[in-house]
Amino acid sequence: MLRELYIENLAVIEKAAIQFGSRFNVFTGETGAGKSILIGGINAILGQRVTKDIVRTGADKAVVSGVFTDIGSDVKTVLKELGIECEEDQLFLTREIRSDGGSVARINQRPVNVSILREIGDLLVNIHGQHDNQILMSPEKHIDILDSYAESESLIEDYRTSFRELQLIARKINKLKAEAGRKEFRISELEDIISEIKALDITDPDEETKIAAELEVSKNAVSISEAIYAVQLMLSGDDDTTGVSETVSECSDKIDAFTDIMTELSPLYERLNSAAIELDDIAGELSSILDSLDVDPKRFDWLNQRSDDLRKICKKYGPTLADVMETLEKSEKELSELTGSEQSLQGLIDEKNKLLTEVSHKAKVLSDHRKQAAERFVLQVTNELEFLNMPNVKLVVNQETGKLTVSGMDNIEFLISANVGEEPRPIARIASGGELSRIMLALKNVIAEKDSIDTLIFDEIDTGVSGRAAQKIGQKLREISRHRQVLCVTHLSQIAVMADDHLLIEKNIVGERTVTSVRPLDHEGRKYEIARIMGGDNITELMLKNADELLAAVK
Repeated sequence: MLRELYIENLAVIEKAAIQFGSRFNVFTGETGAGKSILIGGINAILGQRVTKDIVRTGADKAVVSGVFTDIGSDVKTVLKELGIECEEDQLFLTREIRSDGGSVARINQRPVNVSILREIGDLLVNIHGQHDNQILMSPEKHIDILDSYAESESLIEDYRTSFRELQLIARKINKLKAEAGRKEFRISELEDIISEIKALDITDPDEETKIAAELEVSKNAVSISEAIYAVQLMLSGDDDTTGVSETVSECSDKIDAFTDIMTELSPLYERLNSAAIELDDIAGELSSILDSLDVDPKRFDWLNQRSDDLRKICKKYGPTLADVMETLEKSEKELSELTGSEQSLQGLIDEKNKLLTEVSHKAKVLSDHRKQAAERFVLQVTNELEFLNMPNVKLVVNQETGKLTVSGMDNIEFLISANVGEEPRPIARIASGGELSRIMLALKNVIAEKDSIDTLIFDEIDTGVSGRAAQKIGQKLREISRHRQVLCVTHLSQIAVMADDHLLIEKNIVGERTVTSVRPLDHEGRKYEIARIMGGDNITELMLKNADELLAAVK
């Protein structure tokens, strides 16, 4: 619980050290004295948003510190995860707001992010302000109130995990479907490319060069044959002429007879003999080539056609046959991926249908849980409202099934009937300001029984309330304070007299500056303040006597 609050240079509060009791603490003071600033200071150490405008004029920074004791186990668990020690069940939260807009947060003197301060603050204090009544005016917020009461966190988390998976799969399916038209066109395009290249059955990247060479030979076959024949005749001779090969052999034979006499002739003989053999080999190879030059007209036509086909395919997918073959490989791979994505789409659709069944089941379980909790919720809230002088109010939790959302399949709205015989209607249509305050207090009290937050703060819970209804609110706050600490800002004496500790917020002019102070009141001080609340500045003995009697009656 919050034991002490220290404020320095926060708006009109120059310095204030405020100690709180463990039960019912009430703040009173003139309108504009600075009660909202006090709540703003508490919000600051709880990690809520603050602006530089809250820094006192002329000061470099504002400082707010809070001391909390009797720290709960859930808070200790979070602190342990953060590596922050909590000695003697005490916790120090500090917030510095600089005039230049900067902000520093600390837990037990250790600097932390504001988000961490907010996480801890949410476990320490629950603040109910006037704006909270607007939650009742917004039907979309009612489901959160019921879930808080029903302790649905684990069911909701389990449902949302599956629901988000369903959303992710649905997005993937929609994306694939959106791409389906473009994909079909691309598949058709790839199939044409593959079919066109495969039809040529290209296996050798050098085929075009080889065919070009063969064609060149075929085109010059006659001239080449004539040249080979002439050379062959020169080398081998015929019946009428002696060939070069035979002449070289005769030369070799003539020298051979004298190689024993003149050794210098032996090498020359060997060379002539080798030349004769080489010339005979050349003549034989020329004969073979000449035989192969018998060009087949069909082969010649095929070579021309093949050359033309390869040239066209290279122009389209080349520039070389190696590039064409690479295009074929890439096209086949892309086609495989695209056709595989069709199977993937069907797999996603199957998975979506399976997950939809699972999500629908979890939504039904959550819905049934809410329905059962709603019955208990209505009974408890009705009892609270009856105590708060609203015995004829009938609360109904209207639960309708709709489409699946992140919160399940339910649409929840609280309806009330303020008078006997009237049909329940939306709260926003028929509830007055005073009724909203009491309904909200009833809800807060019922929900508070479900959590472990030790400190509840009510900022002007008495809006629109007076008389016996205000007295009932005071009694209810006092009742709540027997189980947890309560801090309340009020303008009503019926509530102020119920407090165990009474703090007065005053605004004074010191020099040329406005200064707000906060001080605890003893019994005499409480009498005068309660008399002021009841009758204004003209306090009479009768008012003081009435205030004293009210305080005595509470005791």
